[in-house]
Amino acid sequence: MTRELSGLRAVRGVLFDMDGVIYVGTRPLPGVQAAIDYLTSTGRAFLFVTNNASKTPEQFVERLAEMEIRIRPDQVLGSAEATACWLAGQVAQHGWPRGPVIVMGQDGLKTALQKNGFELTTDPHAATYAVAGINFKLTYEDLAGVTLAIRAGARFIGTNSDATFPSERGPLPGAGSILALLTTASGQQPLVVGKPNRGMYEQAMARLNLTAGQTLMVGDRYDTDISGAIPLGLWTAGVLTGISTRTEFERANPPPDLIVEDLSELVDRLREVDRQSVE
Repeated sequence: MTRELSGLRAVRGVLFDMDGVIYVGTRPLPGVQAAIDYLTSTGRAFLFVTNNASKTPEQFVERLAEMEIRIRPDQVLGSAEATACWLAGQVAQHGWPRGPVIVMGQDGLKTALQKNGFELTTDPHAATYAVAGINFKLTYEDLAGVTLAIRAGARFIGTNSDATFPSERGPLPGAGSILALLTTASGQQPLVVGKPNRGMYEQAMARLNLTAGQTLMVGDRYDTDISGAIPLGLWTAGVLTGISTRTEFERANPPPDLIVEDLSELVDRLREVDRQSVE
């Protein structure tokens, strides 16, 4: 492990990835509500931080409620919201134009962009930006419109680069696979906002008002959740309920601070640290 685990005593907030950590498909994973309850009882904050850009925070809350997991919309940060906020920041702080956006995505991404003041368009020749994320209902015409917009000069932005996402059937094509298709078709590489890029983590820590040393990132895939958090100094925990295997976590350089079977084991480790701190 990379650090003495006694340092986890400093953790005051936990960032949870969702797909593969909180649930797989429509199935909740072990220990989720118990983990939330323990964090709350010990005065720690938490935030669900997901690269899934398909839903609004309210829709995520509704989906979790169906699994008997209870959180508030402000306790969810998806890559749709992170991308829209990041793009609004580029307009406000760096002089980018506030032009129309053509979207490859679903309600989560469209709503987030509109909430941040962007007009949506389906006309590829009117678009200033082409923003792409996961779309479970994409058509060839959707791909064609975004490709034409990028080729016409629209700035190409991706919500995240996850090649796959876990499902009850196994790993399925993710937003990164869609970005790869659009990259091939347009000849342009996207600017990507979601994990493992630092903007996603920085927005999450700002929302919790915590420093990196006070924050634990919990994820199921090293290449996104963990690899992006380590350089920023966050504590990291890899869980074995999603994509990465124990061997993959252990062989990573550097590995996560913790590797646990599921969130139940993570809570056990936190309890152990907390117990030691009062002895």
